Formats: sequence, C-alpha cells, structure tokens
Amino acid sequence: MIHALSDVQTKKIGKNTKIWQFCVVLEGAVIGESCNICSHCFIEGGAEIGNNVTIKCGVQIWNGVKIEDDVFIGPNVTFCNDKYPRSRNKNWHLEKVLVKKGASIGGNSTILPGVTIGEGALVAAGAIVTKNVDAGQVVKGKY
Repeated sequence: MIHALSDVQTKKIGKNTKIWQFCVVLEGAVIGESCNICSHCFIEGGAEIGNNVTIKCGVQIWNGVKIEDDVFIGPNVTFCNDKYPRSRNKNWHLEKVLVKKGASIGGNSTILPGVTIGEGALVAAGAIVTKNVDAGQVVKGKY
C-alpha cells in the first residue's frame, strides 16, 4: 500500500509494505517486504531497508544508510552520512551507517556517520551515537 499523498519514485518495494502519507522515496532506494513507513519520512536513493522494518514518523534515511531486517526506528531519528557537511562541497565523503538485524533505535536519537549498530542492540530515546554499538548492547545519552 502506497498512500496517494506520498511521492514514491522507486519500484524496488517488497510486497505487503505500507508507505503512509507525505513520504518521499527517491529512485534507487530499496525497501523490503512487510515494512511500515509512517508519515512524513524521506528515503533517499541509495538507502537500503530490509524486511519487517518499522520506521516511525519524521525520519530521513540518506544514501549510504543500510537497515537490516526486523529493525525499529523511532520517531524523528536522525541519520547522518557526512562528518564534515558544507554547502556545495564537491569533495564530500559518504560515510555509511549500518543498522543490523533486530536493533531498535529510540525516538529523537542521532546516528552519526560511519557507525554500525549491532544485531539486537537498543539505542535509547534521545541518544547521540558517535561510535559502533555492539550486538545486544544498550546505549543512552552521548555514546
């Protein structure tokens, strides 16, 4: 199901995935099966989302962000893919983010570039993740 008030430009969407109103999904994005993409989300070309992923309202997923299966992304989570952002920077360097299977990221968290969040890890609401999170680890605050 793709809501009529969304702008979805990719064809790479698995069956039983729901994309709600006011979402923008650019060409080149890949979204798996049985996902729930809530309203007001932006998914850039080059982003990869696995199966059974929930992405709550107000999340932007940029090129270079890969989310594996069974992941929960809370509302207003911020992903970053550039450590040194500058307007019109022709020499910027894409730094990928990987969220492994079964991880959960609480609302309003910020995930900095180059980070891997391990399988089954839990990032508490409002956390700022600056380094890798091990599988099963729970992190909060600035980590």
